[in-house]
Amino acid sequence: MALNSVNTNVGAAIALQNLNKTNASLATTQERINTGLKVGSAKDNGAIFAIAQSQRSEVSALNAVSESLSRGQSVVDVSMAAGESVSDMLTQLKEKALAASDTGLDTTSRDALKEDFASIRDQIKKTLTNATFNGINLVDGSDANIKALANAKGSSTLTVSGQNMSLGGSIISLATNATFSTATSASNLLATIDTSIKNVSTALSKLGTSSKALENHAGFVSKLQDAMEAGIGNLVDADMAKESAKLQALQTKQQLGIQALSIANQSTSTVLSLFR
Repeated sequence: MALNSVNTNVGAAIALQNLNKTNASLATTQERINTGLKVGSAKDNGAIFAIAQSQRSEVSALNAVSESLSRGQSVVDVSMAAGESVSDMLTQLKEKALAASDTGLDTTSRDALKEDFASIRDQIKKTLTNATFNGINLVDGSDANIKALANAKGSSTLTVSGQNMSLGGSIISLATNATFSTATSASNLLATIDTSIKNVSTALSKLGTSSKALENHAGFVSKLQDAMEAGIGNLVDADMAKESAKLQALQTKQQLGIQALSIANQSTSTVLSLFR
């Protein structure tokens, strides 16, 4: 290129433009390496950023679903623990009533069994009353059911029905003040206790099924979150191996650009030779 002006250096302008492009590309690559993201903001890729943000919102909402399922499962598990204890105590009550139904038993022994029977009966009440988690009790009749979130929109729920095991109810028909004083009255309680034991077992089966359903859905939600996070990563995560190689190339290109600009800036000094 002929030099005929010291005011305009076309070569330097071109070299500077190329250097600026290299610096911009280098800054982008360095940002991707620092953040690990190829789409870190809407200006990088508006459409992909919008999709990623929407999916991040879904993943965040699923955290609430997971917590709701965990709370529900805890409530059911506490109820099951109480129900199992009640079932054991009913078995003990059957043992006491059966022993007291022995006509050859003396009054003192039967009275001792009666006291044991009353103590165990009252313990059932206490167990049911204390089977509370997060203010919810599914076995004393205070809560008919609980609902746990099933999706991120809150439009679907999993419902667990309560099992009222209160004395004198439909499951445990044994009265709250049930007792005996004779062999006959003790014998009359056996059928009621047997029925109550069977009903409690059925109720526990229903609670167990509900607990398993909550557990299974919680597992699905966890897998769904993992899959969605992987999908988001596919959209926005940077290829670190590729960016590392690109960084090396751009750094070399930047150094060459600086040298080219330096050469272009020095070229106008040859004009001075015209005036020697």
